Amino acid sequence: MGIVNTEIKQKTIEKPVSLTGVGLHTGKNVTLTFKPAPANFGLVFKRIDLEGEPVIEADANYVTNTQRGTCLEKNGVVIQTSEHVLAALVGLDIDNAIIELNESEPPIMDGSAKFFVASLEKAGSVDLDAYREEYVVNEIVSYKDEKSGSEILVMPSTEYQITTMVDFGTKVLGTQNATLDHISDFKKDISDARTFSFLHEIEMLLEHGLIKGGDLNNAIVYVDKALSKETMEKLRVAFKKDSIAVKPNGILDNLTLHYPNEAARHKLLDVLGDLALVGTRIRGKVIANKPGHFVNTEFAKKLSKLIKNERRNNVPCIDLNQEPLMDVNQIMAMLPHRQPFLLIDKVFELTDSHVVGMKNVTMNESFFKGHFPGAPVMPGVLIVEAMAQTGGILVLNTVPDPENYLTFFMKMDNVKFKRKVVPGDTLIFKCSLITPIRRGICHMQGYAYANGKLCAEAELMAQISKVK
Repeated sequence: MGIVNTEIKQKTIEKPVSLTGVGLHTGKNVTLTFKPAPANFGLVFKRIDLEGEPVIEADANYVTNTQRGTCLEKNGVVIQTSEHVLAALVGLDIDNAIIELNESEPPIMDGSAKFFVASLEKAGSVDLDAYREEYVVNEIVSYKDEKSGSEILVMPSTEYQITTMVDFGTKVLGTQNATLDHISDFKKDISDARTFSFLHEIEMLLEHGLIKGGDLNNAIVYVDKALSKETMEKLRVAFKKDSIAVKPNGILDNLTLHYPNEAARHKLLDVLGDLALVGTRIRGKVIANKPGHFVNTEFAKKLSKLIKNERRNNVPCIDLNQEPLMDVNQIMAMLPHRQPFLLIDKVFELTDSHVVGMKNVTMNESFFKGHFPGAPVMPGVLIVEAMAQTGGILVLNTVPDPENYLTFFMKMDNVKFKRKVVPGDTLIFKCSLITPIRRGICHMQGYAYANGKLCAEAELMAQISKVK
């Protein structure tokens, strides 16, 4: 596995856009407004009908209920059936957006993501000054719900792909498959696939006072049992229709399937929306057998935890015996630092967006003479300084005459020290751009690893200035 900074810019929408409708389960009229958001903001719901306009991030750890859709809850504030909206955002390649609601539930519209896609396309998209992160899958990760037999896994692939296999053991629906090989095909192939239910589920939901906003235009109803006159009458009243009938293909009337495998396509739509709760783009192929919101979101939680651990322990895979990209003499030709304050020995990787450097910590370091001589520990501020010098290589590499520039700290944020560094340790530093370099200003995320374990991290900002 690995977290990588891609060369792809993050995106948000260009302008706000709204649409209105009815919540499927609440039956209440609701207005949803998509609004632009800054880089690294993510996808966030906002309840403007509540005091303080609280927000709920699209995060798998906030999932509280998956009975009839994916429900998020934070500090007592709820968002119901989030999956179709999130699928539309991911399907249109949007990384950052605010989703404002004046009720707890987005409008169901026609039961698909088609209307959300149309609104987002109307809003347009813009690139932001930050690169997208991706979670690169290098080995299979899976989750199985033993109770239902549902299973979902992700395996290595060159891009994000999803395959769903649906089998509910009913003759009317049968076995169906659907595949999305390219996210760019979401609008064309998946976005208009509508939600579906079986007749026995509809009867239960009606008895419990749910699907108040449901009608035959926003859900495919598969008739999996004999229809009595009494049931027909209940459905006619519930759906406010003059009459109800079953079509030859086994679904209630007033609706024509868009695809023979529309159910499998909608399950794929749900998987895409639920896995948006991972919070990081996935570079891998997802295969879901009999997916549902429970198994989807449990898998999203598992991936989210793996990614969090990966981000903390994403040790660069470096062969320390290989020929370095830059040795200490080449480093001194670029950096103005000299002993005893030159704190990096080698550079192994250098691209437009990241750099990897190394330092061997020896007992001969000058700071050990005064920093706990009886139990020598490298000062944390010097670990951050060494990290910054590594980042200095990254920013100085953008000018043709780096020897004529100096690098100055502007800001340090979120500095954390995880473990002590002592003589004999080998420090590996990795600095990756958070935003593209502008006017000599470098904003980067830095990590320091001692003997393969994270020992420090910091968000750094530095600027190069030409020597007068």
